[in-house]
Amino acid sequence: MEILFFIFLSSGLFLGWSLGANDAANIFGTAVGSKMLKFKTAATIASIFIIIGAVYSGAGASKTLESLGSVNALAGAFMVALSAAISVYWMVRSGISVSTSQAIVGAIVGWNIYSNRPTDIETLNIIASSWVICPILSAVIAFFSYFIVRKLLRHSHIHLLREDCYVRSGLIIIAAFGAYALGANNIANVMGVFVASSPFHDINFHGLTLSSTQILFLIGSISICVGVFTYSQKTIHTIGNNLMYMTPAIAWIVVFSQSVVLFLFASSSLQTFLISHNLPSLPLVPVSSSQAVIGAIMGVGIAKGGRNISWGIIGRIIIGWITTPIIAAGICFISLFFLENVFNQTVYLP
Repeated sequence: MEILFFIFLSSGLFLGWSLGANDAANIFGTAVGSKMLKFKTAATIASIFIIIGAVYSGAGASKTLESLGSVNALAGAFMVALSAAISVYWMVRSGISVSTSQAIVGAIVGWNIYSNRPTDIETLNIIASSWVICPILSAVIAFFSYFIVRKLLRHSHIHLLREDCYVRSGLIIIAAFGAYALGANNIANVMGVFVASSPFHDINFHGLTLSSTQILFLIGSISICVGVFTYSQKTIHTIGNNLMYMTPAIAWIVVFSQSVVLFLFASSSLQTFLISHNLPSLPLVPVSSSQAVIGAIMGVGIAKGGRNISWGIIGRIIIGWITTPIIAAGICFISLFFLENVFNQTVYLP
């Protein structure tokens, strides 16, 4: 059974690889594009914190995906993850940063349609609304951060070399936080559909306990890191160089804004704190780091009067956001038919 599980898990690992290839650009694209970090250094830092975030804070968003559609057969989970991965891979090959969150949601909806199961419309509305809120919130944070940072730099009276050193250090710190938030928020996209069928048991190693789900998330996060190292450079240069010219300070603002947004949608402890104090909170859903970083870039661009933004590339990316869930749903529906009728696999349980 465990061997069969790992065979079917391969699609989730492929999706993790695709996510790493695509979403590393959203964390370190600005740093690499502005020549502040070498690619290998950025990839190493990103990988370490992606794993930490996935293992220790990844459970919250995965519960929302499960309520959207509980994929109850291992072969079905395999095809849901594979359909999402293929959709993302096609976009990554073209150098367009797309939404892995939208791809997995589209694939789950495709599974729901094929298995004649109702899609939880309330959950779908919450997730879809996050796709709108995410880039807008990121743009707002970036917009105001731009003026705050600009004012601080103008009145700091720090030598330019020392200022550059501070900004570089700050960018590395905030990018590490962004990688943590990415792992915490997006590991649900990679491994969420496999949680119900996981064969792992809790393990204890010198007082450190990892649950069955955390072991699954650890494996998934490693596949994300492989994607970061092996195939993310093209998308990194799209984000880092082509959308808008970025100074080190602007690069910091962009990474800061999208990191905060990812964290807000992933932190169950923050949500609990806000609710306990009768304060508004955001839902725990896997949101798109691509949407967050594009929103941040647009926020900075608007703050600067709309100059230096490549609106053509942004338009192509937005089209990718719209088509990705539709493509993933279609691929999943058709593939489930072949998996069930040609390969005689059980893709859903009655």
